[in-house]
Amino acid sequence: MSLRLFACLAALAIAAPLAAQDKPDAKPDKADASDAAIPAPVRSVTRHSGTFGGTRIAYRAIAGDTYLKDKDGKPLASITSYSYIKDGPFDPNRPVTFLWNGGPGSGSLWLQMGAFGPKRVVIPSDARDDGAPPYPIVDNAESLLDVTDLVFIDPVGTGFSRALGKTDPKDYWGITKDAKSMAAFIRLWLNENGRWNAPKFIGGESYGTTRSAAVIKELEGSYTDVAINGIILISSILDFSQAADTPGNELGYVTNLPSMAATAWYHDKVANKPASVEAFVEEARQFAIGPYASALLKGNSLSAQERQAILPQLSRFTGVSQTYLAQADLRLSPSRFYKELLRDRGQVIGRLDTRYTGRDYDNAGETPDNDPSFYAIDGAYTAAMNQWSREGLKYSPDLTYSSIGGVRDWDWNIGEGPRGGSGYLNVAPWIGTALRENSGLRVFVGQGYYDFATPFFGAEYSLNRTGIPNDGRIVWKYYHAGHMMYVREDDLRKLSSDIRAFIRAR
Repeated sequence: MSLRLFACLAALAIAAPLAAQDKPDAKPDKADASDAAIPAPVRSVTRHSGTFGGTRIAYRAIAGDTYLKDKDGKPLASITSYSYIKDGPFDPNRPVTFLWNGGPGSGSLWLQMGAFGPKRVVIPSDARDDGAPPYPIVDNAESLLDVTDLVFIDPVGTGFSRALGKTDPKDYWGITKDAKSMAAFIRLWLNENGRWNAPKFIGGESYGTTRSAAVIKELEGSYTDVAINGIILISSILDFSQAADTPGNELGYVTNLPSMAATAWYHDKVANKPASVEAFVEEARQFAIGPYASALLKGNSLSAQERQAILPQLSRFTGVSQTYLAQADLRLSPSRFYKELLRDRGQVIGRLDTRYTGRDYDNAGETPDNDPSFYAIDGAYTAAMNQWSREGLKYSPDLTYSSIGGVRDWDWNIGEGPRGGSGYLNVAPWIGTALRENSGLRVFVGQGYYDFATPFFGAEYSLNRTGIPNDGRIVWKYYHAGHMMYVREDDLRKLSSDIRAFIRAR
């Protein structure tokens, strides 16, 4: 019997290449071999408990893969997620919140291990670097599990998420492509967990706010709506014209100025310093949108007298000398500001969080060597995410966790805008549409005063435009840190409390 079986297998092995030779153009099908090697999705389910928002919660954690498939059921991509679901009797009114980070190539480790997950890594609150391991990984009393189940999602190319088989990962790398995959994941999760009629929140940080606007369009922009109760925007970037540091674009100078004022205030570079940063940035808002914007828009028509009147005010708000500002023609780019503000101290300031300072190779350059507010925190978060996933959640794939930078050639095209035109990258109108068409939708916006990646005045400008209802459904909160305001303990507590109140007020 064994000999006959061996002979049959040998015959099949010989027949396969002969059959291929019968077709003149046949080539080895590497793609099919790759598809055949796709393993089954892996998930780990563990049980834990903790005290969150003052309430003791037992919860189930599900970490692992969800496969996105084509119409024939073939797996195309694996989305890794981390779901934290409260144990106990089923509550149809318990919310579920889907969260992601930005980049666009960033995993969800920052919000998960820094702000809202049941565990978090502790780093210095006072803008010092995180040093070397071991880093404290502690129960997170500020997790939102007392008010909502939580699902942290890593888009394709981030975390452990990846394209499968012959699928090109670029099929998922773009504003709309990415949003479609996130919306598909959410629908699959609702199917598997029986939560279609639960209150639902989505949200993200940084580019994750762009992703949130695109996802709300995918979820609510068709006849098979998934209606959402709230969007959580942390450190928003919606209108990308403000970030275009290019000759002729004046908008960024206007929207950056209040963040420069906050930073100058923090580093004691302001003469007659007001008692609070809030008071000073309000002065800066009014100057930026009024005299400063007017001066920039006049361009070469600005008179010498008008220029001279602007310079001392601009110097006061930025902490940079009038001489430097005159040489820069009143236009101070962020990268120059990082280097110039504390040049007399031999320091540069951070981009993500301008409270942080660092020292460059020398003090003569025009822009910083690196961002001290990023290299001050990245080691701790990467270590914490791997430790928690692999040891705490027992999900340890034979893969490298991609914290950030795992995607390339992002497709920024969003097609034709709602009223024509495609050259202006602004996703805020999608939030406006969702607010107009869903009366139960609310938006939370959290911004740090010392964030230069996504300046707070830029967020205000983006959501204060025509077509976005001004009816009180957008909630604004501000924090005394930068892009990742939760690295500061006081702001972590405030952020958690603010979002907890936002969810409860649905």
